[in-house]
Amino acid sequence: MPTLREVKKRIRSVISTKRITNAMEMVAAAKLRRAQQKVEQSRPYSKKMDEMLAQLAAGSIGEIIHPYFEERQPRKRSLVIFTSDRGLCGSFNSNIVRHAQNWLNEHKDTEVELITVGKKGNDFFKKRSWPVVNYYGNWGGSLNYDKARDMVRFLTDRFVAGETDEISLLFTRFISMVKYRISLEKYLPVARPEIKTSTNELSHGLKDYIFEPNAEKIYAALMPGYATTKMVTALVESFASEHGSRMIAMNAATKNAGEMVYNLTLDYNKARQAQITKELLEVVSGADALKG
Repeated sequence: MPTLREVKKRIRSVISTKRITNAMEMVAAAKLRRAQQKVEQSRPYSKKMDEMLAQLAAGSIGEIIHPYFEERQPRKRSLVIFTSDRGLCGSFNSNIVRHAQNWLNEHKDTEVELITVGKKGNDFFKKRSWPVVNYYGNWGGSLNYDKARDMVRFLTDRFVAGETDEISLLFTRFISMVKYRISLEKYLPVARPEIKTSTNELSHGLKDYIFEPNAEKIYAALMPGYATTKMVTALVESFASEHGSRMIAMNAATKNAGEMVYNLTLDYNKARQAQITKELLEVVSGADALKG
């Protein structure tokens, strides 16, 4: 049975841990608010880019010609895995890693390669048999546009050069402060926009476009921005989910530490009371012995 000094020392240790987890929860909450603002800003922009592609596809005559739309027999696939640089964020990283392993098992018959975003995912997969062709870390939980553009350039160049036939993004989509969803999206080739041909749309003239200089050059100017927007959206969604997961995990840790302090305090008081009772019994027994 631990002594009173040991129990008291453990209580002080748990209180110190509680202060740390409480501080980390507040920091994560502050970062989450900023990350959530970026998510809310990026989603309308991404949606508008999709609408622009659909309208261009509806107005163009003939097949859409651009390297990003090139469909090939997938002999080699690439998976971009978004994890965090730091831990203490609950099941955020383990969920991504588990889904990544499931994806790799599903495509074990074809050649695959990995691009890791975040230190935790890179540390896990670099010790496995799957090749990691590039790693992007040290984000600090916030978006770095220069690094994001480097990622886009690396992935698009690799796809256009034929070094990979399909690129997918595996990241955590931010739903709310307490809800997240693992999302697997095809990055390249870009899915061809649906060309709607309803009578109502034809009456509004959605196909009556005049392209200057031509549709191919417009796509050439638009698609790099589209690819960057998709990557930035995935990054900000992942960062917001990371901060939300860390805030929830630290809140739970703080509550558990408080319960542990309460239980340890009860044990300390019981042990102290038992020791005092024992000492009183010894005094009384000694007094009775002297009387006898």
